[in-house]
Amino acid sequence: MEDRQAQIEYLLEHYQHPHNREEMLDADVHVQGGHEGCADIITVYLKFDGDKIDKVSFTGTGCTVSQAAASIVTELAQGKTIAEIEQMDHQALEEEVGHEVIHTRPRCATLGMDVLKSAAKKYHNERRTRQSQQN
Repeated sequence: MEDRQAQIEYLLEHYQHPHNREEMLDADVHVQGGHEGCADIITVYLKFDGDKIDKVSFTGTGCTVSQAAASIVTELAQGKTIAEIEQMDHQALEEEVGHEVIHTRPRCATLGMDVLKSAAKKYHNERRTRQSQQN
């Protein structure tokens, strides 16, 4: 998405009407993240069906960019496997929201994806630990 006005409208739509914004009480894992010295905080909740994300949601506070990007990230993550989440990089987000947003506000724009990846990794590690304890 390269048209600047379209990028702004897209972000504002996700900020004003965020997708998947809810605390998930039955989540398999949730992780909170933020940046020191910044008011942006995101908590990502994941529910898995095997190795695949069955449901993803987030809660958070902060600037328009961080909250809108978290909403967008939940859309990108839906139905993905842990391996696919691990392979996601900021390029996928840049393609979705635009180069200018990512490069002018990188910490805000990438916070949701970073927390998503941490949550998927935490789930993967906990699952591996449980499986090794059962064997």
